[in-house]
Amino acid sequence: MRQLPETDRDAIRLAQDPQFPRWLQQITATGGCAHPVHLSGSTTTLDGTTGEILHHYDTRTEPGERLLVRCRNRRATICPACSRLHAGDTYHLVRAGLLGGKNIPETVRHRPRLFVTLTAPSFGAVHRTGEVCRPRREGGTCAHGRPFGCGAVHAPGAGVVGQPLCPDCYDYTAHVLWHAHASKLWDRFVIDVRRRLATSADLVQSSFTQHARLSFARVAEYQKRAAVHVHAVVRLDGPNGPEDQPPAWGTPELLIDAVRASARRVLVHTPYSPAAGELTLRWGAQVDARPLRTNGDTPDDDAVAAYVAKYVTKGAGETGAGLDHPVTDQVDIESAPVSEHVRSLMRTCWRLGRLPEYEPLRLRSWTHTLGYRGHILTKSRAYSTTYAALRAERARHMGHLEVPDVTSERQWRYVGSGHTPGAALIAAGVASDILLNREIARTEARIADGGAVW
Repeated sequence: MRQLPETDRDAIRLAQDPQFPRWLQQITATGGCAHPVHLSGSTTTLDGTTGEILHHYDTRTEPGERLLVRCRNRRATICPACSRLHAGDTYHLVRAGLLGGKNIPETVRHRPRLFVTLTAPSFGAVHRTGEVCRPRREGGTCAHGRPFGCGAVHAPGAGVVGQPLCPDCYDYTAHVLWHAHASKLWDRFVIDVRRRLATSADLVQSSFTQHARLSFARVAEYQKRAAVHVHAVVRLDGPNGPEDQPPAWGTPELLIDAVRASARRVLVHTPYSPAAGELTLRWGAQVDARPLRTNGDTPDDDAVAAYVAKYVTKGAGETGAGLDHPVTDQVDIESAPVSEHVRSLMRTCWRLGRLPEYEPLRLRSWTHTLGYRGHILTKSRAYSTTYAALRAERARHMGHLEVPDVTSERQWRYVGSGHTPGAALIAAGVASDILLNREIARTEARIADGGAVW
């Protein structure tokens, strides 16, 4: 035994424990979660009328006197099992707003719907893939002695892709402040789209909500240059949301025109700073707005939902932007496993974060995301269902029903998290088995109906 690796010795120790079968049941119930939360406590279910105890659960009978529950982390780099569950929920959330289901009428598939992409502006020339990277016939160098062009052909996975041609010319301050205001820029964009639709329909802008409703789900994605851009599904409904048909004037073409015009028009001003002045922030010049139709040569609804679901589970290591955890000091920044370009953005966040005029932006708290403070996925209230509703539906499907006329007394406390080396090995095996079974089920479903299945 002493010659075996620590992980194997720990796994054998667990397997020899008399309570191993129950522990394995807990691991399976978490889906093989890589970093489960350990809870200690009890739940007592009482008859609401008589006060009679109907059921009592206590962790004192469990292995280690604790209950394991999912960490629910969306990042695949941290917990593959929970990220797959989150991706499935996201897929159904986005798909319900496109095709109906989950208490959303199927008529939404015939509404004006767009798949919109908004990009960040340029903060400086960066290396890119494609044919020749930044060819310049006249040559020349910048003020720092570096060439204006590149002339090489970079493979898509080359480390230089997305890195500035001249780091000294790159506007890191504007990049960070744009990230910090990106959510505000989106909010103003949505408001302006509503106003433009109202103006196009000869309506008073304040009365738009009495005639139509704009619903959306949007996801933020980091580009190779470590700048966020936004993908969004935008849908036009009647005033009461999915249940109402949009007005006759609400067409995809009108919606496209409003989106493009608003993307060019909206702006946000940063607070004045002696170090940076007052910046005017806008969306980038590249704006894409494609109509989504049930039948036609446009992006497939299932493919759009699958793309969004796949992206929300990506960790910073996969996107090449920032870290999956906050940093506490400059030492963390210097030792972070990131490119020099990303490290420069993190340094800029940390430097600007100490300025009083930028204190509301909490740049030091969001240094690991390069100043971006928004959620990866956000949606309007009427777009579709919610994560909470999907999780409640899954709990009912698994038999965790809410019984009427009963009360529950709960006493729980956090006692730890994570796995020992041997437990992590076993949990990974459980997660792998669940994934394999899921892939088999998906394959069989595709054979049966040819649709995308999560």
